[in-house]
Amino acid sequence: MKVWVKFLIGSILGIVLGNLLLPLYPGMLTLLPRLQELAIQIGRYAVVPILFFSLTIGVYELRKDGGFWSLVFRAFLLMAGTNALLIIGGIAAVLVFPPSRIPILVEESVATVSLETLESIQTLFPSNMFSALVSDGVYLFPVYVFAFFLGIGLSYDRSFTKPVITLVDSLSRIFYHIGSFFSEILGLIMIVLSASWAVYYHEAVSGEGFRNMMVLLGVLSLVQVFIVLPLLLGLLKSEMSPWRVVYSSFGPALAGFFSGDFNFSLPVLLRHTKENLGVRRRVNAVTLSLFSTFGRSGSAMVAVVAFIVIIKSYSSLEILPAHLVSIGFRIFIISFFLARHPGDGAYTALAVLCVNYGQGYEGGYLLLKPLAFYLIAVGTLLDTLIAAFAAYALAEMSGLREERRTGHFI
Repeated sequence: MKVWVKFLIGSILGIVLGNLLLPLYPGMLTLLPRLQELAIQIGRYAVVPILFFSLTIGVYELRKDGGFWSLVFRAFLLMAGTNALLIIGGIAAVLVFPPSRIPILVEESVATVSLETLESIQTLFPSNMFSALVSDGVYLFPVYVFAFFLGIGLSYDRSFTKPVITLVDSLSRIFYHIGSFFSEILGLIMIVLSASWAVYYHEAVSGEGFRNMMVLLGVLSLVQVFIVLPLLLGLLKSEMSPWRVVYSSFGPALAGFFSGDFNFSLPVLLRHTKENLGVRRRVNAVTLSLFSTFGRSGSAMVAVVAFIVIIKSYSSLEILPAHLVSIGFRIFIISFFLARHPGDGAYTALAVLCVNYGQGYEGGYLLLKPLAFYLIAVGTLLDTLIAAFAAYALAEMSGLREERRTGHFI
């Protein structure tokens, strides 16, 4: 059975169970968050060793071939372009199809929200380099930095480093297969995640004012996935149809949507881009590491849509073009600093945007707290798919992709 089919069956079972058990057992509301946390921990279990060893050998191989910095440069260009495109698309969509106003009911005090940028930078260079590997699987950027320097160090003198290169290469493949095993059993984990999602969804739609916004974000994400991104991929003039790329990434998309956690979907994404899209390991590891750290275009789009809805709910005044440019620029910058938030990227981006924008909107993100799960789910779905599309596009441009038949997709 294909991986995406297992995920789909698990998701459907979880939604059904969530809707059936909630009326019968209200106490499950206290149990589900713990089960959800355990499920996400299982999904993250192998992400650090897989990415550390794969990125290390990937940096070494790309530097040996002289293609590392060109790949990084292309990745950031693609990242910036995708961020700008989705942000502009989100702003245009919410202006053309404005949803109904959300209720202005804020009972909680406004908390201090920060991206902790300085602390994030300090964490990149701990006093002990090896402590970067002692990670909880949330903030992976220090792991990537360590892998980058180790990959560079392997180029020192092959007569000395060859045994280490062989060891790192072997460990990369070993942990990849361990991750493959976990991706096969995640269908069962999806039952817990989708059941939790169903409970949150039931609570959100029972309130007034959120349904139109949920529909807008849902339709907008489908337009991005099935129209905008395939059209952009079509410009590559590759032998693989853009629709096959969409189909090949369906498993990671489901994992990202119901978990709401980018790091949970990363091992699944690594496997699908390699075995379905034929992306070579060196491109795969570098691209997905960069996009999981900086390329959160989907979360940025969701945050900017939500923020404009908040403004329209607060005030009946028209939003001037200068304000839209300011909002778009702010969220564009914020999208590059969400590495510490793999599991709440869209809602954190919205909160930081509200606080940073000021002008009485500092607590605006609290209005959408009941909808946070949905904002995060849609944002992570788009982040995951964009990372898959980027890995495919960069591998195609670099000539580091092997053709795969659709019938052989996992």
